[in-house]
Formats: sequence, C-alpha cells, structure tokens
Amino acid sequence: MAAEGKSIDALSQFELIPMLGPIGRATGFSQSNAHMLLAIGLVTVLMLVGIRKRALIPGRFQAAAEIFYEFVEGLVTAQVGHEGKRYFPFVFALFMFVLFGNLLGLFPYAFTYTSHIAVTLGLALIVFLTTTIVALVLHGRKFFGYFFPEGAPIWLAPIIVPVEVLSYLSRPISLSIRLFANMVAGHVLLKVFATFVVLLGGLGVVGPFIAALPLAVNVLLIGFELLVAFLQAYVFAILTCIYLHDAVHLH
Repeated sequence: MAAEGKSIDALSQFELIPMLGPIGRATGFSQSNAHMLLAIGLVTVLMLVGIRKRALIPGRFQAAAEIFYEFVEGLVTAQVGHEGKRYFPFVFALFMFVLFGNLLGLFPYAFTYTSHIAVTLGLALIVFLTTTIVALVLHGRKFFGYFFPEGAPIWLAPIIVPVEVLSYLSRPISLSIRLFANMVAGHVLLKVFATFVVLLGGLGVVGPFIAALPLAVNVLLIGFELLVAFLQAYVFAILTCIYLHDAVHLH
C-alpha cells in the first residue's frame, strides 16, 4: 500500500528498480523499460487483432483500433493538411506510446514511465529533431527564414531572431516538462490520499469512517487521472502536429 510506517513517502513510487537479476543490473534494465516493452506489445496486439478480420460490423478490438486510427488521422490532417498524411505513422506511434504509458501506471504495481523526465525529454527530442530535419529537407536554407518573419523591418533582426531561436529551442523542454509534471503530480496525489486511507483506517473504531473521505477523493482522482492520461497524450500529439505544420509550411 501507500503507507511506509507512519509517514508519507509519495516519491518512492518513481524509483527505478533493476529487473532480470544480474542482466538487469548490468544493462540498467528497470521496470520502466519493462513497461515500455509491455506498452509496445499491447499496442501491437491491439492493432494486429483489430485489423485482422476487417468486419463490416466491427468487434471491440477492431472498433478500438479504428477509433484510435481515425482520431490521430484527423489530428494530422486538420493540423498539417493533406500532405501531412505521410507523417501519420510517426504521430500515431507517439500518441499510442504516451497514452499506454499513462494508462498502465494506473494499474496496481505498475509503473508510469512517462513520469520520468528522461523518457519525456527523449520523446520530445525525437519530435524536435524530426520536425527540424523535415523542414531542412523540404526547404533547405529557406528554413532559416522561419526565424525572421517576411516583411519585418530589418533593423528588428537583432531582437526578433534571438527571440525566435530561443522559442524554437524551448520546444522540447516545454513538451517534455508538461507531460512529466502532469504524470508526477497526479500519482503523488493518488499516493498521498491512499496513505491517508491506510493511516486513518488504523485509528480504531472511528478510523474506517474517517478514512472514507480520502478514499472517496482517491476514487475521484483515479477518474481524473484517466482523463489526464488521454488529455496529455492528445496534447503531445497535437503539438507534434503543429510543429510538423510549421516544418512543412514554414509559418
């Protein structure tokens, strides 16, 4: 449970623990890596099973696969345009990886790998480098004109260019911190109130009645965390689409 003795330790849930014995210790393979592989496996199974029959009246797996597919395709098309469909697999993979990472952490004894800044920053850097490479491939040297809007007075260049460059370079930082902070905050709250349930429940006859309040709050928090899990995956995907739009259209 969440109670360690008589104190609240809400951050221990984020500690990495080596798995697979000596191999895990030697390679640094932790429960975070294991849950990443699990998420990839679950997404793969969902999509393979979902598209296997292609029935006119879809079953549960096919319906889920189609919902995720159409949702992300709509994001890409709406934000990037028709030419953005070539980047759909990239955005879809990011969305599903983040979503399943967020959702897996809500199960007992599971681990939320998106609660580690190293993971979210890694994903954000992949987005940043991919969109930058796309812009350079499509536009070449014209890409650098992105940092100085057309029609702006040339004498404002010493001010506008540094601001635009700094704003561009801050993308992976803001993208990673947003996801990381939301996942950490939610799980800390869950553990704090779970600890209250355990500690208050041991106060004798009145304990269970007092513990009912933090238990109710925790139930509400779990529902809220489900919403946040989908919302943060959506935000990560739509910001990726916006960055791809800028890379493709340079505005």
